[in-house]
Amino acid sequence: MRIASVLRTATFGAVLFGAAILATLPVGGQTKRIVLIAGRPSHPPGMHEFRAGSLLLQKALSGVPGIKVDVYDMGWPAKMVDGARVDDSSLLDGADGILIYADGGKGNPAIQGERMKVIDALAAKGVGLGFGHYGVEVPAGVPGEAFQRWLGGYYETNWSVNPMWKPDFQKFPNHPITRGVGPFATHDEWYFNMRWTPDAALAKRITPILVAKPSDEVRKGPYVSPRGPYDHIIAASGRDETMMWAFERPDGGRTFGFTGGHTHANWGDANQRKIMLNALLWMAKVEVPKEGVKDTITADDLTQNLDPKPPRK
Repeated sequence: MRIASVLRTATFGAVLFGAAILATLPVGGQTKRIVLIAGRPSHPPGMHEFRAGSLLLQKALSGVPGIKVDVYDMGWPAKMVDGARVDDSSLLDGADGILIYADGGKGNPAIQGERMKVIDALAAKGVGLGFGHYGVEVPAGVPGEAFQRWLGGYYETNWSVNPMWKPDFQKFPNHPITRGVGPFATHDEWYFNMRWTPDAALAKRITPILVAKPSDEVRKGPYVSPRGPYDHIIAASGRDETMMWAFERPDGGRTFGFTGGHTHANWGDANQRKIMLNALLWMAKVEVPKEGVKDTITADDLTQNLDPKPPRK
């Protein structure tokens, strides 16, 4: 009787374990491919570590069944032709979700050459998109309008702001991206006051994920660049601001924006890391586990793959 009882218990446990794995597998059991596009090195050591951050996220997702994560650095997938580096957008074929974590503005990788057409074509197929930190910024005009289509909003110079501050994220919406995420606060260059789409129907598709209330001191600046203060930011004193959001696109795809990620060490915060990992699964249409993504990242992992940069003077 004891042997039978043990066998029943073991069998039941194996069924539960198998069910837990299947709950995280993509629908149909097919492997989902997530591409992380890491920007070129910039800023002093420990800041804008796009490559190291992307490789960290890749490692953090390595334990999730049915997921393949590819990292391309230097701003866009490329190949060498006659000794020159040229775009190879074919490397994005078959991607279920793409994150661009890179410098932005006029140099944003998403808007160079024919890449906007590439992203438009991928979005039309329902491919998920994500934009991290400076990657949410593009110039106003055609690039900004594209980001409003893809992301619902974007960082616009002299409209949005980039202070170094420590928002206190205490409450979260009921959304797959927030599963298992607890309150956290990291001192970083958290952007806010995005230039949101003027299209009311598109605006309804935006879900604020990370929301906090900047103090009057934060609103008055200084901002990182331009230093400010800006009258319209001060006039909004007392208003909650959105630092991460999810966007359900009309084409059936999913996009998210995340304005933190300036300081590499902040990926050591388990809740900040989890909300990003959850978002990567969500944009690729992978069911996010009930308690969110669990990883095995250690403090030592944060010291790996850093860009070679001269010490800050």
